[in-house]
Amino acid sequence: MVKLNAIAALAASLSAVSAQTYQRLGTCPKLGCVLPPDQSDFLPGQLFDLRVEVHAPVNGSEAAHNGKPDQKFKVTIAKDGGKPKDFAKAFNIEEPKVETWDFSWYEDLFAEDEDKPTIVNVASKAYRKLAIYEPGKYTVTLNYYNGEKTTAEWTVRELHPKRKAKNVIFFIGDGMTTNMITAARLLGHKSINGKYQTLMKMDEFPVLGHQMTHSIDSYITDSANSASALYTGHKSTVNAMGVYADSSPDPFDDPKVETIVEIFKRIWGGAWGAVSTAYLADATPIALTGHTRARSQYGPLIDQALHGNTNYSWTSHGGPDVFFGGGAEQFFAGEESFQGKDYYKEFQKQGYTVSLNKTSLLAADKSKKALGVFCQSNLPVWLDRNIYKDNLKGLDNNPTGGKGDATDLPGLKEMTLKAVDILSTRGKDKGFFLMSEAASVDKQMHALDYDRALGDLLELDDTIRATIEKLKKLDILDETLIIVSADHGHGFDVWGSADTKYLAEQEDDRDKRRAIGVYHNSGESQYTKKAKGLEYGTGHTFPVNWEPRYAIAGGVGAAPDHREDYKVRKNGPRKAAVELKDGDYYVNPKDSPKGFVVNGTLPTGESQGVHSLTDVPVYAWGPCQDTFSGTFNNVDIFYKIANCLGLAQGKGRGAHSCNL
Repeated sequence: MVKLNAIAALAASLSAVSAQTYQRLGTCPKLGCVLPPDQSDFLPGQLFDLRVEVHAPVNGSEAAHNGKPDQKFKVTIAKDGGKPKDFAKAFNIEEPKVETWDFSWYEDLFAEDEDKPTIVNVASKAYRKLAIYEPGKYTVTLNYYNGEKTTAEWTVRELHPKRKAKNVIFFIGDGMTTNMITAARLLGHKSINGKYQTLMKMDEFPVLGHQMTHSIDSYITDSANSASALYTGHKSTVNAMGVYADSSPDPFDDPKVETIVEIFKRIWGGAWGAVSTAYLADATPIALTGHTRARSQYGPLIDQALHGNTNYSWTSHGGPDVFFGGGAEQFFAGEESFQGKDYYKEFQKQGYTVSLNKTSLLAADKSKKALGVFCQSNLPVWLDRNIYKDNLKGLDNNPTGGKGDATDLPGLKEMTLKAVDILSTRGKDKGFFLMSEAASVDKQMHALDYDRALGDLLELDDTIRATIEKLKKLDILDETLIIVSADHGHGFDVWGSADTKYLAEQEDDRDKRRAIGVYHNSGESQYTKKAKGLEYGTGHTFPVNWEPRYAIAGGVGAAPDHREDYKVRKNGPRKAAVELKDGDYYVNPKDSPKGFVVNGTLPTGESQGVHSLTDVPVYAWGPCQDTFSGTFNNVDIFYKIANCLGLAQGKGRGAHSCNL
């Protein structure tokens, strides 16, 4: 991952889009850095590390101190305006040794164009496995360079030791927005004279709120640090999870924060699991256990999911009781598995059953820990698994790593229902925590393949419906908190309908746009009206016609150059733009050949759409549901769930606790 003086890689990992293109280190406007930084919140007793850094730029606009960082800096902590105390003494630990390194960054785009990096020398210390149990306001001060100070104000939130929910199921529609839910409802649910005859299951949830998704140093987030915010209550930097990103050369030594499943396991000893239609090393599932600023460290992150964090003193999450998804290339022995090991065998050594197809999954012993890896990379989307099944051929995605296709594939519903069976059995009176992700809502929105994205959103809603029925049968619905939300959004909406036949037959792009019907001319949904000879058998909550003449006219605001015809891509997922020059993307001539050109709104080096600023919905059902109403920050979801599970404890063991 990030290597010392690897300029381009470091710019990608340490910099973030903000008021400026690049930053020396996010959250560190001064030459002294405190991580966790100012405005950080903590659950009482939540484990964390502290990293402090003193920077000495050698050149550039901030050049100072002859490039020699102060190694005699001091760190103090005070509570509620009280007298500061030496940090190490406050936590009754030995003062850590000073570490030194250097890194490089570009101050702006002009410096990057001219290849003139700024070199920064660093002196640092890391204080490991700490905890603060007493609620209140804390001030951490870094004193350096004979009088300079960097101050971080921390808040340890209120105690909530009483447990109100036995179980939590957290559904995440990756990239899902209210506008997408609205569009999915239009596709899958019949309307008569403007009134829907059936509703999404999400529509029936009693409480609806909204969360803000900004990361710590940029207002557009990615899936790694947004998932981390949901799971830890701490914001971070793009590409980071379970840590605050520092400037060190090691992507695994950044200051960690404890995740919801680590705390749940440590305090209650309950069962926990993750289900995803993505590869299991992808950001949303792996951020439950991952601690790194580099989300692309897939092999090591799978090892962390099984064994926990072994490089530094930390708590043990015991490994997931359920781990279902794709990403076989990180499991079979090879270049992409950690140290070339066979992680199917590594999981088996820890007592896991291993399923490589749907048949095996459904037959798995519900009393044992279970690993299910069903293909390489992401699972094929709902539309291809259920409607255009020929697209499953030729993928060469066999989960064993051998040649051949993965065809006996479970969907999100099968994986989630099996996970509930196993977790409720293994959790018993201690309860369980499950995260279930519809990953390709996001992945297909990136690809501008809106039909496939909305198909996976409808699959998510179908899974939620089936899960609630399952909980009723198990007689545990009333003791289970169910949350449905997203980690971020895309700027998607629908503005009308498109007569795809008329559009295709026009020669001029401007004439083609006459096919778009707006306002009254948008008409009614054709997706719920059966067409002659079409019978999918996918149920009443999915479209009965994916190929209507009058299709939805919709899209995203942030996209590369592409061509649009509003038709479903029957031959497989969309590739809207292709690289015709080095690093430059243009309209794919093979995509929508009878559509019209839509000029891009992104840098020409972007091949897909990107995330947006929008708030995303939060649906709640069950114990503590009322706490999820209103508009709040993404980190607040962690605290609401933790409080409902009784994780905000005023005492504990196994960590260096603060004594002020």
